[in-house]
Amino acid sequence: MKTNIHELISQMTLEEKAGLCSGLDFWHTKGIERLEIPSLMVTDGPHGLRKQKESADHLGLHNSVPATCFPSAAGMASSWDRDLIGRVGKALGKECQAENVAVLLGPGTNIKRSPLNGRNFEYFSEDPYLSSEMGGNHIKGVQSEGVGTSLKHFAANNQEHRRMSVDAVIDERTLREIYLASFEGAVKQSQPWSVMCSYNRVNGEYASESEFLLTKILREEWGYEGFVVSDWGAVNERVKALQAGLELEMPSTGGIGDAKIVAAVRSGELAEETLDLAVERLLTFVFKAVENRKEHASFNTAEHHHLAREVARESMVLLRNEEGILPLSKQGTIAIIGEFATNPRYQGGGSSHVNPTKLDDAFEEMKALAGSAELLYAQGYELNHDGINEAMLQEARDTAAKGDVAVLFLGLPDNYESEGYDRSHLSLPESHKALINAVAEVQNNIVVVLSNGSPIEMPWIHKTKGILEGYLGGQAFGGAVADLLFGEVSPSGKLAETFPMKLSDNPSFLNFPGEGDTVEYKEGLFVGYRYYDKKELEPLFPFGFGLSYTAFQYSNLRISKSSINDTETVQVTATVKNTGTRAGKEIVQLYVSDVKSSVIRPLKELKGFQKLALKPGEEQEVSFELDKRSFAYYNVNIGDWHVESGVFEIAVGSSSRDIRLTASIEVESTVPLALIYHRNSTVGDLLDNPRTADKVKKFSSIFGMEGAMDDNPEMFMAMMKYMPLRALVGFGQGKYTEEDLAKDLQEFNALAVE
Repeated sequence: MKTNIHELISQMTLEEKAGLCSGLDFWHTKGIERLEIPSLMVTDGPHGLRKQKESADHLGLHNSVPATCFPSAAGMASSWDRDLIGRVGKALGKECQAENVAVLLGPGTNIKRSPLNGRNFEYFSEDPYLSSEMGGNHIKGVQSEGVGTSLKHFAANNQEHRRMSVDAVIDERTLREIYLASFEGAVKQSQPWSVMCSYNRVNGEYASESEFLLTKILREEWGYEGFVVSDWGAVNERVKALQAGLELEMPSTGGIGDAKIVAAVRSGELAEETLDLAVERLLTFVFKAVENRKEHASFNTAEHHHLAREVARESMVLLRNEEGILPLSKQGTIAIIGEFATNPRYQGGGSSHVNPTKLDDAFEEMKALAGSAELLYAQGYELNHDGINEAMLQEARDTAAKGDVAVLFLGLPDNYESEGYDRSHLSLPESHKALINAVAEVQNNIVVVLSNGSPIEMPWIHKTKGILEGYLGGQAFGGAVADLLFGEVSPSGKLAETFPMKLSDNPSFLNFPGEGDTVEYKEGLFVGYRYYDKKELEPLFPFGFGLSYTAFQYSNLRISKSSINDTETVQVTATVKNTGTRAGKEIVQLYVSDVKSSVIRPLKELKGFQKLALKPGEEQEVSFELDKRSFAYYNVNIGDWHVESGVFEIAVGSSSRDIRLTASIEVESTVPLALIYHRNSTVGDLLDNPRTADKVKKFSSIFGMEGAMDDNPEMFMAMMKYMPLRALVGFGQGKYTEEDLAKDLQEFNALAVE
């Protein structure tokens, strides 16, 4: 029977309404027993269920129930596989049902503004389109099992430093095109049951109190239908937050927030209708969860572990493969060096820390696939001590010298990156760097397997022949590494973020993490590859990069129309062929460029991608649909997305720096910008508008330059372009008056809107 929510609200006291708007404890919503409104449980875990056995803590310091630990978002995004991440979401939903959890707190779609952000492992990408596509499909998967998600952290939570008080100062165009767009696509395509507001302020206002973010944009512009929950402890002023559109405060405040709401209603500060709307949204969620509850739900731990291994394989990125050192031969002797090979770092720290159902050991998994090859092992370093252990280094040298190849398991220990604090550098621990140097003294064939949640610098790269970026690969990390190193499958991941040569190359370097409680996003739109492209700066590894054990050929790029207007869509197709000798997967990326724009724009932006599985010799056609947003920028003057008429280049390739095919299309805007000319408009402003450009010729007579306008228009334009119209009165020496200017302005403005 469908619950009549309005009838239920009418039976509630003011105190009961206010009480529903905050948590019962750390992990449960409040219920009202007399009205048969149940209490529900929410838990952390974008990449795995983190259900605390008791009330416990929020920071991952206590054990949670066993659950499948999938690769963290940094890795999963590198799969560029919508279907795969949807399957992960579905598995997570099943595990939530088995544990009677109503909402899984995630995914996180904040943009990776800086590689130093301590929580980057939990976020998808530096690119908003890729991030929103990954997040949207994660949400669809979880919610297909009748379990809610909480898209987080809305918005501009791009650092851990002073995260509960810092003010992220961002111009509106950058906010819209980069930081909000990362959430927008996920909200529109998948309607998460909840959205979690972030701790920080955005342009002076706490996200929890921002009516601009929580109501105007999220609900009115994007059509969001769920409820907004605070990050744990993110509410500054409870009544202001409720008025802004934040329904649920978490965790429990022991009645403090509830009392403030009751007092505000009684004093007239808060309209009871506002409270009723919040309660209606919360009750809609509660009874949706009740209706979708699956009694006696369970999941197959072995199947989910198998999926975790598949996901880890798809997520790892082959960064280097000199002389075809990979895949490894199943003959001879292989030296395995590094404690991560037997004691893996497979997930990040903090609130997303999962207690895995099983944990692979990479050394044991490699032995299982090694055939007749002999595997030797040396620890190499101590994970709990960053200092250099000379005895261990000597053991590593001795072991490496006996091998035909040495595989070093390196990366960042737990304390290097976590929720709660940011990194201060991009370097490996000293003990890991010392291990590379020591092994390189006795072995030329070095393969490095990395375990890290975000980019690192690699001044030691020339000492290696192979590098496999494993990210934080989840509980099946070891098995996935073995599969890839021995060529059971070909690597198919590609980077969802740029790896800089050095930290100072990063666009946010001069303004991260800010001063005091203010961080200014002065790099604007130029985040990640947008910056490296515009600056013509060579990264260590570009966005979208990843090698394979096979090769792919691109051909036959076609655009369904040579010209469109901005209300139409267009189809782009290309053919991709596996020209190698192994089965493999290729991630085809489509970028769009505005060839000539009157506003500052990146050289190119990702607007489409697909992952293809191809057997040797097999070819397949890949198709993309582009719409208005594929060509638009956010115009702050009109408060909307706008396409400038002109030519756009469509580029298809294997990475942001490996473009294989290009073609052009003409796009016409159907929304003319309302230009208003005034005394301080320039001659150049008039020249830029085809409707007024011819009228500018008359000004040449004021300076006696009629001949110059005819004989050398370029010189005339260069001299006059930035002159304000008011200056013509002064320079005209009576030939051009204030009355003439007023008359002309009237004519120009009439022409501009025709």
